[in-house]
Amino acid sequence: MFSQLTDIDLRLIRVFLAIVDAGGVSSAQATLNVGQSTISTQLATLETRLGYRLCERGRGGFRLSPRGEQFVDAARALLDAVESFGVEARNVGRKLVGTLDIGMIGHTPVSASARISEAIGRFRSRDQSVRFSILVRSPGELEELLLNGRIQIGIGYFWHRVPSLEYTEIFAEEQFAYCAKGHPLFKRAGRVTPAQAAAHEWAWRSYPLPEAENAAPARNVTAVADNMEAVAMLVLSGHHLGYLPEHFAAPFVEQGLLAALDPALMRYRVAFHMVTRARRQRTEIVEAFLDDMKAAHAVNANR
Repeated sequence: MFSQLTDIDLRLIRVFLAIVDAGGVSSAQATLNVGQSTISTQLATLETRLGYRLCERGRGGFRLSPRGEQFVDAARALLDAVESFGVEARNVGRKLVGTLDIGMIGHTPVSASARISEAIGRFRSRDQSVRFSILVRSPGELEELLLNGRIQIGIGYFWHRVPSLEYTEIFAEEQFAYCAKGHPLFKRAGRVTPAQAAAHEWAWRSYPLPEAENAAPARNVTAVADNMEAVAMLVLSGHHLGYLPEHFAAPFVEQGLLAALDPALMRYRVAFHMVTRARRQRTEIVEAFLDDMKAAHAVNANR
């Protein structure tokens, strides 16, 4: 077992993680640019240093041991800490130094992504040396990561409010009801009444959607999904009607595969929020980025 870490230990840990990411010793050769026997020797050395086996490898394939699975998480956390320390040590005296972890939901509207990019550009013009880490997760996962301190900012649609988090609306998207080319209503798309649409089967979201209470079909919800990709798949089958974000459906509409039932009558607005922990728990880096996000959205609102 490690009594103290050395540079060699860190190198062996990086080799191990490269093996894990590649899915095996042989697959890691290209990443590490060394032969399989050398990699195997380094892995065995690390296991000897630890005093337990990290993985099974051989004819049966590569598989982490239970301890190996735990060690992967600890190793990644260690290397992240080492990298963050290196950044801070190299930049002592600069105003903003550290890491900014941001979580987002998938398929953010193009206009919203542009504003986030503008905020990043504003932030980079500051006196700073900050490493950005951006990941994509579901809304529920983002809130959990915020509460656990794994990310500092979450951006997405959140249908409930966690009391210890702060929510700031930053943009909104329009959702319209669509049918697919093979659906009986497709030829009448654009002038389909809510009553006519209600007689057909619908795909709906599996989570609460307060903004869509008046748009929800009263009956005939025969399929549910927790993301827009799955709803789109159900609608494109030609069997279900469903709501999709306008920007997400646009490519399918252009190809003649989807059509809005009636954009004036069957629509609702969804607000997207930037979520952080309470002000007293925010770092200077987070506060600076929040200011840049607000500035970027204010500029775009005035254009």
